[in-house]
Amino acid sequence: MIKGSRFDMLAKGGYAARGIVFLLVAGLALFSGVTGGRPETKSALSTLLGQPLGRVWVGVIGLGLLGFVAWRLAQSLTDTDGHGRDAKALAIRAALFGSAITYLGVAGYALGNALFPGGASEGSGEKGLAGWIMSQPFGSYLAIAVGVGFVIGGVVTAVKGITRKFERYLRVPDNKGIVTFVCIYGLVARGVVFAVTGILFAYAGFRVDPRQAGSMGDALEWLHQLPLGSFLYIAVAVGLAAFGIYNLVEARYRIVRSPSIAEAKRSISVAG
Repeated sequence: MIKGSRFDMLAKGGYAARGIVFLLVAGLALFSGVTGGRPETKSALSTLLGQPLGRVWVGVIGLGLLGFVAWRLAQSLTDTDGHGRDAKALAIRAALFGSAITYLGVAGYALGNALFPGGASEGSGEKGLAGWIMSQPFGSYLAIAVGVGFVIGGVVTAVKGITRKFERYLRVPDNKGIVTFVCIYGLVARGVVFAVTGILFAYAGFRVDPRQAGSMGDALEWLHQLPLGSFLYIAVAVGLAAFGIYNLVEARYRIVRSPSIAEAKRSISVAG
């Protein structure tokens, strides 16, 4: 078992890194007309690479995201948050495991570019994933299922904010003030982007065309094209900044329990 205080630093460093990434993504979204970058995770990291000491900052973020991956694995495999073993809990833990895999890719991209300039490609992860899924037997149906999973994840994320369920894992002194409002706003905005990404992913499966799968930038562009799209785009982009701040709040106030090796073995045996 990792010593409590060390694992606490690992997890909270991960939240801080994810918060910085989402603040960068939100900045790209709000100023894309000036910067020319797409509001996506890899684009945000690439933009940071071009700044003074950019490779150092991207490398630090990559290391932080590895800590976040470790925390997500602890949440999913050792149930550090105490979700339990019923169907709902297992679904939540499976989603947390998926999040670990996603951020492992982002961390690899960050560290690859920090250590070896141009050492990692900047393609859309969602489109690459869609292409791989559709190359499998019944791939289009799997892609639709993954898209539905994204939509459900988006709804769950938004509901987590609206119902303030996130507060059970935080020790925030200001439980009724601006910090709580920012957290709610950020989770709802992240949920909207998740859901739209899922819709685009499912549509790609329906059309059997991986190019139709959407990234975060595609989801924001889709919102931009709706009636009152400019307002929605700005509201969600600001919301992604709020989600970044929410992660920084978690980096400060998150309740982190050290993982149990015994619980991990039980989870693996159940999965097997």
